[in-house]
Amino acid sequence: MAQGSKGALFFDDTCTVRDSSTSTDSPLHPLLMANAAGGAAATQAGRLLLSTDWAATALGPMEQWPQALRIAVSICLNSRFPMFVWWGPEAINIYNDAYVPILGQRHPAAFGAPAQRTWSDIWDVVGLQREAVMERGEATWNERVLLVMERNGFPEETWFTWSYSPIYDDDGRIGGLFCACTEETGRVHAERERDRLMRAAQDTARTLHTWFNNAPGFVALLRGPDFVFEMVNQAYYQLVGHRRLEGLPAFDALPEMRDQGYVELLQRVYETGEAFVGRAMRLEVQLTPDAPRVERFVDFIYQPVRDADGAVAGIFAQGHDVTEQVSATLALEDANRRKDEFLATLAHELRNPLAPIRQAALVAKASPDAKRQRWALDVIERQVGHMALLLDDLLDVSRISRGKLELRLASVSLRSVADAAVETAWPLIEAKMHKLDVQLPAHAVQLQVDPVRIAQVLSNLLSNAAKYTDPGGTITLAAEERDGQLLVRVRDDGIGLSHEHLEEIFAIFSQVSSARDRAQGGLGIGLALSRALVQLHGGSLEAASEGPGRGSEFTMRLPLPQGSGAQAGGDKPAVPAPRGGRRRVLVADDNVDALGTMATLLELEGHEVHTATDGEQAFEQAAAVQPDVAILDIGMPGLTGHEVAARIRAQPWGGGMVLIALTGWGQAHDQEKARASGFDHHCTKPVEIDQLLALVASEPVAGGT
Repeated sequence: MAQGSKGALFFDDTCTVRDSSTSTDSPLHPLLMANAAGGAAATQAGRLLLSTDWAATALGPMEQWPQALRIAVSICLNSRFPMFVWWGPEAINIYNDAYVPILGQRHPAAFGAPAQRTWSDIWDVVGLQREAVMERGEATWNERVLLVMERNGFPEETWFTWSYSPIYDDDGRIGGLFCACTEETGRVHAERERDRLMRAAQDTARTLHTWFNNAPGFVALLRGPDFVFEMVNQAYYQLVGHRRLEGLPAFDALPEMRDQGYVELLQRVYETGEAFVGRAMRLEVQLTPDAPRVERFVDFIYQPVRDADGAVAGIFAQGHDVTEQVSATLALEDANRRKDEFLATLAHELRNPLAPIRQAALVAKASPDAKRQRWALDVIERQVGHMALLLDDLLDVSRISRGKLELRLASVSLRSVADAAVETAWPLIEAKMHKLDVQLPAHAVQLQVDPVRIAQVLSNLLSNAAKYTDPGGTITLAAEERDGQLLVRVRDDGIGLSHEHLEEIFAIFSQVSSARDRAQGGLGIGLALSRALVQLHGGSLEAASEGPGRGSEFTMRLPLPQGSGAQAGGDKPAVPAPRGGRRRVLVADDNVDALGTMATLLELEGHEVHTATDGEQAFEQAAAVQPDVAILDIGMPGLTGHEVAARIRAQPWGGGMVLIALTGWGQAHDQEKARASGFDHHCTKPVEIDQLLALVASEPVAGGT
């Protein structure tokens, strides 16, 4: 026996092994030689093997078993995967511990018994397949087959995946069969409760086609100290690429593995006889001779295979490619990190304007000086506008992700869109003393776009260029027509981007770490939103850079209208015609501060204002005052804004009243619900005061319908 070896695969003369942990000889059978974990000797099946009177069976004494049977039984008993061997005309059954739960109450009587006696209730299925293997040498494959059996005292539906492979004896005849199987019952029941996509995603157990060629995961048998590939299954080829393996030393066939630690692992298993289990082990493989290496992650076990003298003669390798699982885990960790960064950034961005708003409010309240009060109010208005922009960006991303954002297409000139974008970005460009060079075609270029959204994209690109360029830099906005498309480029000579960041910057909540300190605020959603808006127009948005410190260029491509007669107007909403003059206005809102400020603003404009703090009071006030205009919050106690509007429209005096819904809910279905309730207009908080004043001065649209 080799130094350090703890057992043998085949029989020796004494059938005895010395356990170094004790001073006595342990009479373990060679088929059950112990490894570091106790091996098959510590298993139920191992003890049954030793306690069975094999001489009283058709197999005869174990010492007379053919070598093929010994090998099959040894691999079966030392595996943690459900396996069994049927040998001889009576199909005497030998199985491992992993197979015991499948037997249920049939264990242990099934061990060493004829298979037909054990499986009489399903012999019409498995018996025919055994005949095909034993008589014609045909390997079988069965995937998720329904078998109704009584293994626990009652009939139950079970599903199994299994394969039968012939085992040839020492004379070259078929002596028995080897089966590797897995019970799918639990998985089938679970998948029935999931939708089809989940079932498809979890249907990863397409295993066990034949013992080696279609075994679950990748399988290989390596012989000798040079680890020569003796048998390799298809899954192994899929892992390492389609090249010749059988008959070659492992590291001649796979030379790229030499420097990845697998030589040392195999040698250690070969020299110590101790199995090695690897979890999510990284490896790089070269799928074709000239191809670059690709990264893979695998779960596997290297299990020693012993010869008749107990020495390690080879290694049985079995495992699974878990690259997708590892990638998914890494992606989840990255998404979780991005989420945490986004929440921290969002908190920071919302706190920033809250501080000056609070301080300015205190100044306005405490100071009698009109100039100082005006300054404080300007601060509050500016900071509230900043917060509104942040929330609008978040809402836009949400709408796009759910397919709810609607474009309002119109025929507009490129110059008007560019002018609007420059106007928005100009304060930042000017503050950093950049030079802006605008290069537009000399002739008029008409676009069929949502002008607000495309101006939003361009202003975002210009603002980013200003943020990430040192003071005194140059920014270029250039446009040209090419092949039926409009190409708009925004170039800068700022900090630039590395190659790996060119796509990363378009991810939601993404901010390149090297640029984060220069960002001057923001949630990291601007570029993701911009690309999505351009794609909604049928275009694209790409980034390019020669590297860090060498500036960046963003290219927006938009399809140009067919022909020359793009229709103006598109889906632009009608602007209500102002009626003018002093109006009688009812304002209803359960938020006292919102109610008070709205009433004050309307009174400052010269309107007569009446207020209500709940739905019931709002309807009573409307009936008593019969205002020209009613501005109703939707989420009020008592009666909702929708219910108040419906009641007003049901009254003879309610048909000519202008009804305005004021709410934080602004989706399309919210607007439809408001119109169905009788509202003329639907405004989303926070509303622009100029827009609201125009609506207050307008004629009714719903007209009581």
